[in-house]
Amino acid sequence: MGRTNVAACTAIRIGFALAFVLAAAWTALSPGTAFADVRKADLIMGETVESRGLTVAQCPSVAAEYVYVVDEDGQVYFDRNSQVETQIASVTKIMTAIVALEQGSLDDVITVSKNAAKIGESSAELQAGDKLTLSEALKALMIPSGNDAAQAIAEYYGGRILDRTGGDATNEYACAQAFVDAMNAKAQELGMTSSEFSNAHGLDFDEYAGSLHSTAKDVSLMVACAMENDTFREVVSMGETTIKITRDGSPAGIHLEPTDELLGNYEGLCGVKTGYTEKAGNCFAAACNRGDKDLYCIVLKSTDEWQRFTDTRTLLDWVYDHTVSYPLANSPETAQVIQDGQTLTVPVIARVAHPGWTDATYGVTLSKVDAAVSLFDLNGNVSQELQIREDPGNVHVGDVVGKLVFSQHNQVVAEADLVAIEDQRAPNPFEAIGVFFDRLLFGKTQAPDTLVNQTTLLNDKTSASGASL
Repeated sequence: MGRTNVAACTAIRIGFALAFVLAAAWTALSPGTAFADVRKADLIMGETVESRGLTVAQCPSVAAEYVYVVDEDGQVYFDRNSQVETQIASVTKIMTAIVALEQGSLDDVITVSKNAAKIGESSAELQAGDKLTLSEALKALMIPSGNDAAQAIAEYYGGRILDRTGGDATNEYACAQAFVDAMNAKAQELGMTSSEFSNAHGLDFDEYAGSLHSTAKDVSLMVACAMENDTFREVVSMGETTIKITRDGSPAGIHLEPTDELLGNYEGLCGVKTGYTEKAGNCFAAACNRGDKDLYCIVLKSTDEWQRFTDTRTLLDWVYDHTVSYPLANSPETAQVIQDGQTLTVPVIARVAHPGWTDATYGVTLSKVDAAVSLFDLNGNVSQELQIREDPGNVHVGDVVGKLVFSQHNQVVAEADLVAIEDQRAPNPFEAIGVFFDRLLFGKTQAPDTLVNQTTLLNDKTSASGASL
């Protein structure tokens, strides 16, 4: 081979190697892919990934250092360092909104002070002397994350607090501190025992450096409280808008752009609040609802602005993808029963012993044969237990005779009434005497209950793919 060809081949090899390195670097640094991982200590439904024996493919890979995913009923799906204290930046403004809504009414008129107007960083572009209602101030607070709006709200309602308590309501700093004190009192009321607020906007450096901190779990309590308020829900879900203010005595408008990149781009997302400072990193406290219940996803200290949204999307997708509708009736047998003049085909759930006899049973089905329960499949498979009433009387079609109890991971997840699909009479007095002697002389008791219904596998570990941690 000539020197020219060798040189050309060498150049091609170098080119391919360089392209590979550049592609790898781009993948590592591109939005939404940076440093996401699955950790053995991540908690899924209260147990570590390692102890559950889950594979990497079954777990959410996220970059955030502090994560908490919980629904409005308190069911925790995912937990990473959720009780470790950290800064939360503008996520603080959720509490600002909560306290403002409790302290005032939406038509209160707030005047922006020079101190509020000059704060800087994230801003709603308010100017000293601007007047706006609380309704509009909440939009300026939550949509573009306005520090100016946060300070104006704190000064106004802190002044009201001082008026009631005999403090100096002419001192803007004292007013703001009174409002912060109310924020901390509300945090304690909500059980946010690892949280402390030092201002209403969440800045944590230079003149604003202080003891501001919270945890992912505490933030979820704050979000849950805020989402109970219809005004808050409306504000955080509206996205881009224009607010009305009075400036220099004349009506004016300020156009607001949201910081929430998932709003309108992810099914069911209700919004809530982003945050960023160098100490806090990139944060996002999100709420999502697909028609059943609110799901709160708290992501703190993610690796970059886009990754916090990718982490949130990953976590929400993971919860929804692993949430299944589990039918309670899954029997291989059916029977026909006549009810209200109609012949119905129903699943045979069990054959139940009549306690008055030693050998008599009757079939039962569920009172609602199409009943289902929503379950998280990674929490393990389902077990069932018959609980039958000890009643020696006559049984008629349609009588409720007990219940079928379903459990997942040793927790009851559903109960369903059992109804008879056959008549079964009790023994008459003479027959009862014969049954008595059968039991006394021959040790007969009663026929066993036979459970026909089956429980399908939710988490079949033999079919799980992917590397284990």
